[in-house]
Amino acid sequence: MAVANPPLEGGVALRHEVLAKCGTSRARVSKLTLPHYTCDLPMFMPVGTCAAVKGMTTEQLEELDCHLILANTYHLALQPGTELVQELGGIHEFMNWRRAMLTDSGGFQMVSLLKLAEITEEGVTFQSPADGSQMLLTPERSIQLQNEIGADIIMALDDVVSSTTTGPRVEEAMHRTIRWIDRCIKAHSRPTEQNLFG
Repeated sequence: MAVANPPLEGGVALRHEVLAKCGTSRARVSKLTLPHYTCDLPMFMPVGTCAAVKGMTTEQLEELDCHLILANTYHLALQPGTELVQELGGIHEFMNWRRAMLTDSGGFQMVSLLKLAEITEEGVTFQSPADGSQMLLTPERSIQLQNEIGADIIMALDDVVSSTTTGPRVEEAMHRTIRWIDRCIKAHSRPTEQNLFG
């Protein structure tokens, strides 16, 4: 069963405290207090695409002192579905993880599934690589899905381009991302429980 940190003062879902700074660089050591765990920074963040880190149990991840796991919004929405995750008590209960969680927005799939995606100002329409079904992921829908999943940190949907992309498409993606962030902020319904990063 997931154990939450006590609520933070001021109705916020995050507190960041710098503990030490390097005298010769900008490096620092910090504590990041989130609703489910206080994380040491910097940290390694394992990826549990579908709410599981391949080949490891949550108990093993705790023994390795992992503080936060990243899960994938798009893939969780496809299977098992965010409604089921929410019905089972959120991502922490679903995967039996007592520490912090971060969900991506689904934006990275604009690169990894580019051949199966159509990007417009409204959002991105993906064709499922599993069954061919279509999903329109708008900024509002991405935030709704992440609110249902219940991670400590959620990400704003961005128009992601490959690192090798150049020219006007990069500028288009940058401006669209800024417009989409405004839509994500408006759609976020759990700001005292989840941190929106954008």
